[in-house]
Amino acid sequence: MFESIRKHTKIAMFLLFLLIIPSFVLVGIDRNYFSSSSPVVARVDGHDITQADWDNAHKMESDRRRAEQPNMDAKLLDTPEARYATLERMVRDRVLQVAAQKMHMVTSDSRLARSLQEIPQIAALKKPDGSIDTEAYRALVAPQGMTPEGFEAAMRRDLAVGQVLAGVMGSSFASTAQAGATLDALFQRREVQTVVFKPADFAAKVQPTDEDLQAYYKANPALFQQAEQAAVEYVVLDLESLRASITLNEDDLRTYYKENVDRLAGKEERRASHILITASKDAAPADRDKAKARAEELLAQVRKAPASFAEVAKKNSQDPGSAAQGGDLNFFARGAMVKPFEEAAYALKKGEISDVVETDFGYHVILLTDIKSPRKPSFEELRPSMEAELKQQQAQRKFAEVAETFSNSVYEQSDSLQPVADKLKLKIQTAKGVARTPMPGLPGPLTNAKFLEALFSADALENKRNTEAVEFGPSQMVAGRVVEYTPARTRAFDEVQAQVRQRYVAEKSAELARKEGEAKRAAWSQNAGGATGLSAPVMVARDKPQNLPRPVVDAIMSVGADALPAWTGVDLGPQGYVVAKVNSIAPGEAPEAGMAAQRHQQYAQWWSNAEGMAYYETLKTRFKVQFKVPRPTASIAEK
Repeated sequence: MFESIRKHTKIAMFLLFLLIIPSFVLVGIDRNYFSSSSPVVARVDGHDITQADWDNAHKMESDRRRAEQPNMDAKLLDTPEARYATLERMVRDRVLQVAAQKMHMVTSDSRLARSLQEIPQIAALKKPDGSIDTEAYRALVAPQGMTPEGFEAAMRRDLAVGQVLAGVMGSSFASTAQAGATLDALFQRREVQTVVFKPADFAAKVQPTDEDLQAYYKANPALFQQAEQAAVEYVVLDLESLRASITLNEDDLRTYYKENVDRLAGKEERRASHILITASKDAAPADRDKAKARAEELLAQVRKAPASFAEVAKKNSQDPGSAAQGGDLNFFARGAMVKPFEEAAYALKKGEISDVVETDFGYHVILLTDIKSPRKPSFEELRPSMEAELKQQQAQRKFAEVAETFSNSVYEQSDSLQPVADKLKLKIQTAKGVARTPMPGLPGPLTNAKFLEALFSADALENKRNTEAVEFGPSQMVAGRVVEYTPARTRAFDEVQAQVRQRYVAEKSAELARKEGEAKRAAWSQNAGGATGLSAPVMVARDKPQNLPRPVVDAIMSVGADALPAWTGVDLGPQGYVVAKVNSIAPGEAPEAGMAAQRHQQYAQWWSNAEGMAYYETLKTRFKVQFKVPRPTASIAEK
C-alpha cells in the first residue's frame, strides 16, 4: 500500500486535500490550532496576560537589571517574589493603558517634542540650525531594537499613561495643620526608663543532661550542617599574567627610546615676560579696539628698544601680578597658560618679541627670556620605566588577541586546564575549601559570584569539566574545574557536642530571661514602687533612639498616652528581654524653618503617593483586575 502511495504522491495529496478542507469549513479553525496555549496568569478589563507574556517580560526586566548592575547575583532576579513583582508591574501598566484609552488621554506633538528635548542624549544631537541629526538619532535608539518612529510612539504612549495618575497626584495637597498633626506624632518624645534581662545572667541556671543535648541535636539538624565544599584548580588570564610572559627585543627597546626620550625626559619650560592691556571678552568692540591699539603702540616702542621691555611693562602693563616684576612670569610648561598665549610663547626664539596676542584677558606683548630644556636621560636610566611601559602596551594588545583563544581552549579541551595553561603560558592555581558563597581571604576570582556559580554547576560537579571562561574584572578572565567535591552533611554529634551545648544553653538562657522579664513587667505594672534596676530617665524619639534597638523604640512609641506611667516589654531573643517604663510624653523639638519646610514637603509627597495608590486601586476594581496565580509567601527563614 505504502509503495502505491509513493508512486502516486500527487494523487494522494489531492485526496487528502478533499477530505481535510471540508472539515475546516464545517467546523472552523480554532484560534489556538496553530499555536500552543499558555495559561492565563492575570486579566485586565477582559484582556488576558499569559504565562508566556509574563516569562518574556521577566526575562527583559532581568536582562535590564543585569546590564545596569553587572555584579548583581542572578539568583536574586529569579526568586518567586521577584517574578511576581514583574507580574504586578505588567498589570499596573495594563490598567493605566486602559484608563488612558478610555479617558482619551493624548500627547500633543509639542509635548512630545519638549519631552524628547529633555533627554540629554537626544538634546546633544541637535545641530546648529536647531534640527536633530537623524542618523545619530537612529543609531541612538537602535540598541533598544527600535526605530525613531517606534521610540516616539512608545514615548507618546508613556506620556499619555503618565497623565492618568498625574491628575490625581498633581492636585494632591496637605495643609499645614494636617501635616502638623501627623508629624507631631511622628517626632513625639517620650521619657522612658529601661532594664534589660540578659541571657548571660541566667546561663548558670541551665545544666543540660546528655539526653537534653542529644534531643536538641536531633531536633535541629540544620544548625549543625557542614556546607558543601570543593577543592578547585583555576587559571587566570589578565594583564599581569600576560606581562610576565612577554620578552622584549633589545632593538625594539632602543627604537622606543629614540621615539619617546623627549616625552619621557619631561616637559620643556619657558620663561617669558609680558605687557597686558586688559579688555574683557564681553567688552564693547570699541573698547577692545582701543585696548588693541594701545598694545600695538607699546609693541612698536619695545621693538625699537628691546632692553626697555621691563621698564615699559612696569609703567604700562595692567597685569597686577607681574607688572611690578617688569612683566616676568617665571618658567611655565605647556598647559599652564591660556592657549593663544602658550602658542605664541612656544613659537618664539629666546630674546624674540611677539606680535600683539589676543586672549580673553585682553592684549599681550610677549618677550621670551629663557628656555629650560630637560636633560635627556640615558638609555640605561630609562630602561626600567620603558620596559614596564612597553610590556603594559604589549600585554593590552595581547589580551585582546588571546581572550578568544582562552575561552575556546577551556571549552574544547574541557577535561583539563593544562592545555590552555601550556598554550598561553599561564599558571594553574589551586584552592581548597571553596564554597558556593564568597568567603573572605580567598583570591579575587574565588570571590566572584558568577565564577562560583559556574564551579558549582551540575556539569562541573558531576563531570569534572572546565567551567566556561568568566570575566571577573576589567581585562581579567578565569576558568576553573572542581578536583574534589564534598557534599553538605550533618556533622556527627561527637564533632559538634560543644557547639550543641553552647546553642542549647544560649536558647534556654534567653527563655529564662524572657520569663523573668515578663514576670517583672506584670508585677511592676501592679506596683511601680517595687521596680528595681531601671536606668536613669531619657527622652526617646523615633529620630533619637538613644541607642535603644528599633523594636524597643517602636514598642515605646506605641504605648497609649491615656494612662501614664505605662509598661511595655520586648523580647530581643539572644539579646535578652527589655522592660520599658514610659513616664511622660513631650512634643517633638521645634525644627528650624528650613527643616520644617522640608518635612512638610516630604509629608506632602507621602500624601500624594498615597492618593495615587488609592486611585490605582479604584482603577483595578473598575477594570476588573484578576490575578490567576497566588502571591508567593515568604519562607520561615525570610520572616
